[in-house]
Amino acid sequence: MYDQIFDPVNHSLGLSAIFAALPLLTVFVLLAVFKLAAQWAALIALAVSIVVAIAVYSMPVGQTFSAAGEGAAFGLFPIMWIVVNAIWVYTMSVTGGHFDVLRRSFASVSPDQRIQAILIAFCFGALLEALAGFGTPVAITSVMLLALGFSKIKAATVALVANTAPVAFGAIAVPITTLAKISNLPEQDLASVVGRQTPVLAIFVPLALVFMVDGKRGLKQTWPVALLGGAVFGVLQFLCSNYISIPLTDIVAALGSALAVVLFVRVWHPREVLNVDSLSEDDVQTHLAAATASAHAVELGGSRGSSSTGAGARRTASSTGGAANGSGSTGASAERAPDSRGDIVRAYAPYLIIIVVFSLAQVGFVMKLLAKGATKFAWPGLHIQTPAGKTPSAVTFAFGWLPAAGTLLLISGVITMIVLGVKPATAARDYLKTLDQLKWAILTVAGVLALAYVMNLSGQTITIGRWMAGAGGVFAFLAPILGWLGVAVTGSDTSSNALFGTLQVSAAQQAHLSPVLMTAANSSGGVLGKMVSPQNLAIAAASVGLAGQEGVILRKILGWTVGFLLFMCLLVYLQSTSVLSWMLP
Repeated sequence: MYDQIFDPVNHSLGLSAIFAALPLLTVFVLLAVFKLAAQWAALIALAVSIVVAIAVYSMPVGQTFSAAGEGAAFGLFPIMWIVVNAIWVYTMSVTGGHFDVLRRSFASVSPDQRIQAILIAFCFGALLEALAGFGTPVAITSVMLLALGFSKIKAATVALVANTAPVAFGAIAVPITTLAKISNLPEQDLASVVGRQTPVLAIFVPLALVFMVDGKRGLKQTWPVALLGGAVFGVLQFLCSNYISIPLTDIVAALGSALAVVLFVRVWHPREVLNVDSLSEDDVQTHLAAATASAHAVELGGSRGSSSTGAGARRTASSTGGAANGSGSTGASAERAPDSRGDIVRAYAPYLIIIVVFSLAQVGFVMKLLAKGATKFAWPGLHIQTPAGKTPSAVTFAFGWLPAAGTLLLISGVITMIVLGVKPATAARDYLKTLDQLKWAILTVAGVLALAYVMNLSGQTITIGRWMAGAGGVFAFLAPILGWLGVAVTGSDTSSNALFGTLQVSAAQQAHLSPVLMTAANSSGGVLGKMVSPQNLAIAAASVGLAGQEGVILRKILGWTVGFLLFMCLLVYLQSTSVLSWMLP
């Protein structure tokens, strides 16, 4: 039996915290200073955490490695099981050309760059984040904007800033699932609180996008549609996360927001239209292929690549107040026959199928049937008890192979294959290609979760949390910053939650704050670190042909990440007081 101790160094919490922080410092330094690939940084930090657990915390060697094994297993299932199947569905859509139809459908809504920024970067980017994440939204939306006439730097920065509000519920709510498991807090409670924080942020993100595209004039002319898109997204994100379905949160919010924008611009138009000069269809195909490769290669430890040119924009007064359909495409796209209604339906089919499958999984008798395919067992080799004599819940592994979100996505993928008419052999090749593209992500996530489990079960995380709790009530203001720092360095809200979830709980308990609120703040603050993470910056730069100029992009968006983070810190702090405590469930 291993009895956890939280002050092993001379019974000093401060001295113990120095050693406990070494694995986290290792991750930060290797990623931020030495620019080491995420998977190797995670494995080296894991080794440091194992040494600290054995040498400083006196955790038995066998139990230390067993804890690492359980963490790695949790990283593979359910986390990467979700990601692999989600990206497989997306890959089938791209392979069959249905994604191109979807892109053209978005572009036909309005020729105005400001509206396209909302619809593509915010709404469609949120949908991609909900289904896949891992850099895909930034890569695909930035290149779509580039193809519609945005300059390189504008396409990259708009895509990065837009990829914030949906991140906490991204990849079928994997960050929330991970946070619940790590912190031992109810998943619904965490989702409900995050669903009362990020929706407030969502209201302002589209307004920030139109300002980035066209400055004060753009904000003045298009604020109604920006406010509508953000408000609808926020309301649906709140309702879905609190009362309907956590995994479907961003899917419903993204589709609802997009529908609201599309319907609104049918009856309302800005006084002036910011027109674009689009690239040829051949160029668009080249950029989209490069963007998909960048999303997987750059984010997951591969190489960069893709170069393109974006045309400038021109402003024209709209005498009728309306905007013609189409994006003013030239070249091959001008000769292309309009997509048929059937083509458009098939393009949207994968996303509708996922919604239907996940919705049916919430029905009473279906939920009970799926629950039969779930089991729990004590992880072999772990015999741990807290100072209070209790067994940590983390030593029990939940293997819900049938009700898992990843399994539901696999079922959705099979149905998508049938609906889109994809041959089984082609679908199988797409699946193998997806596994190959994600191999470094799989290793990274397994390494990060193994690190988190070793730190949590040995007591390292709780040591840091108790030390930070010395800030008292002010810790409520600092909690989102921890999440932001974690995502800024690792590039993943899931990884940040795995690293700091238990720390937030420990600090909150010591500071007499709500553990659910502080832990949820880790995820909500983390979404704002996504835009400045080295991985996302590299993806955006490579996708639009600015590889090597990540610093230029960072300077453009630094003010946005700091401003939004301070806003989130203030929101969480006020929620911890009587001023905004009414916002919490």
